[in-house]
Amino acid sequence: MSFSSVNEAIGRYRWTICGLVFAATTINYLDRQVLGLLKQTLSDDGVFGTDKAAQELNYSRVVMAFQFAYAVGMLLAGRIIDAVGTKKGYAYSLIGWSFAAMGHAFGHHTWSFGFWRAALGITEAGNFPAANKTIAEWFPKKERAFATGLYNSGANVGAILAPLSVPYIATAWGWEWAFILTGLVGLLWLVFWYRFYDSPSAMLASGKVAQAEYDHIHSDVDEQEAERADVAKEKVSWFKLLTFRQTWAFFTGKFMTDPVWWFYMFWLPAFLTGENTRKTAAFMAANPGHQGEVPGIISWPFAIAVIYTVSTFGSIFGGWLPKKFIEGGMDANKARKLAMFIFALFPLSVLMASRLGEINTWLAVGTISIACAAHAAWSANIFTTVSDMFPKKAVASVTGIGGMAGAAGGLLIAFVAGLLLAHYTKLDKLEVGYGILFMVCGSAYLTAWIIMHLLVPKFRKIVL
Repeated sequence: MSFSSVNEAIGRYRWTICGLVFAATTINYLDRQVLGLLKQTLSDDGVFGTDKAAQELNYSRVVMAFQFAYAVGMLLAGRIIDAVGTKKGYAYSLIGWSFAAMGHAFGHHTWSFGFWRAALGITEAGNFPAANKTIAEWFPKKERAFATGLYNSGANVGAILAPLSVPYIATAWGWEWAFILTGLVGLLWLVFWYRFYDSPSAMLASGKVAQAEYDHIHSDVDEQEAERADVAKEKVSWFKLLTFRQTWAFFTGKFMTDPVWWFYMFWLPAFLTGENTRKTAAFMAANPGHQGEVPGIISWPFAIAVIYTVSTFGSIFGGWLPKKFIEGGMDANKARKLAMFIFALFPLSVLMASRLGEINTWLAVGTISIACAAHAAWSANIFTTVSDMFPKKAVASVTGIGGMAGAAGGLLIAFVAGLLLAHYTKLDKLEVGYGILFMVCGSAYLTAWIIMHLLVPKFRKIVL
């Protein structure tokens, strides 16, 4: 039976829920993307100081404030959402990060910006634990990677919308309004969340979900047996969760690969702007007195939109591929592992980004697009491994632990990037610093896949 005929036969309300999670994830990334897009504007306005090398360090400190708070927030968010439930937990998180996003408009130096960035980090941390728990509650195992890929593509859509709007808002009304207007968008989402979301059992009781769709959602026999075995047991502590290799596999995968995405988000606009600056300087040195456009200069906001547009397709394809494998008769564990291995290979293309950028900036954009699409596909699957391995009552907590690991890795790469780029800025060889960072980003996924496979050869549900 085809995908569309299944929906016709049993109902499709679960996809409405997926749409809500997609919208929240879009807003989440729209809000966090603003800083990277306005890095040069904020630097020119003196927010990060006046010395160029110091600006790199101060900017990295602001990014680190977000990462540290995000790591702490991930641990707290997972437990809070498991405790208060998905509906309230998601709403509280979104209200918090919307106000934190708007608060940036009142920060005019490094420390005040760092404060609001930390507030954004600790509140935005609720998105993925809540989203992952929502998908685990509303989808059977065979559809989760696809649903996760769909909602996770919201990260790319947010990253597309940001460069197409934020620089122009900042130019027209000032950078403060870029933070205020993007922050306000999140508050609109709450109206739809409270209108359309509840648990599958509540929706069944209200008649909004048919019995056939409810049964489809709960059609995984092994999962239902594991859930029944856990019904009478108490909530699971972090310490208990940390005794399982499955937790450490997810922890390791997120620690090694999330920082790559953070790096692209916060430094990609600066990298592309730097490429333009470098090409302009080289051309003018060779052609003094030239009037008009400089060949090879690209519109970096458009380039970023292209990168994240490609990533959107990567996210959806990442969820579709293991589903296709399973429908073809492949074991779910093998399908997930094979898909993740395939997606771990493509980021290696970014190893050539800096060198190709010397030839043509669009060639660098192409390799980064491939790497970001592969990350989105990888992300759709690594999130799904949590619901593959853990009962629903622990999904948000384990997602939070992994998210904390990813944020800690992001904190590390922000620190390293700040020092490395400040060093090569002084040497007037900034492209070398970016080349080193691209080497780290390109090799992270394959290394993570190998470690995860050694820790957990098969993604099987455990009984807590």
